[in-house]
Amino acid sequence: MERYGYGPLRAEDAAEAADIEQQLFSRPWTKQNFLESLQQPDTIYLAAWENESGVLAGYCGCYQALDEGNITNVAVRPSMQRQGIARNLMLRMLQSGRQRGIQNFVLEVRISNHSACSLYQSLGFQNVGVRKNFYTAPTEDAYIMVLQC
Repeated sequence: MERYGYGPLRAEDAAEAADIEQQLFSRPWTKQNFLESLQQPDTIYLAAWENESGVLAGYCGCYQALDEGNITNVAVRPSMQRQGIARNLMLRMLQSGRQRGIQNFVLEVRISNHSACSLYQSLGFQNVGVRKNFYTAPTEDAYIMVLQC
């Protein structure tokens, strides 16, 4: 049996997603941010749950504008990282987006987040530029990465 199951992020997962955000990010999304995003027809949110416990392992979000998808967040619970969850979520996100007509995906990533940069590059994303001071707490530049389908 697979250790993790995948599917759409549900409203009842919003509090757990916000908890993961608190553990990972300096400017975390709130439960309300997730609930509002889940109600939008132009968003895709996928999640991974540990099958045995039902615990939310991670999630990935994308905002669609015409044929472009902006990956808004990718997060995996710290205790469950390095198990391929983020890769599986991203692969599923790319597939779901393509099925909805997305031809280009864009994301920003902290320059210092080497593991995320490596993951995105391994999925075919290319670094096309830098957004100066994109992140705060601490202030840091972001790579702009694009995948053209």
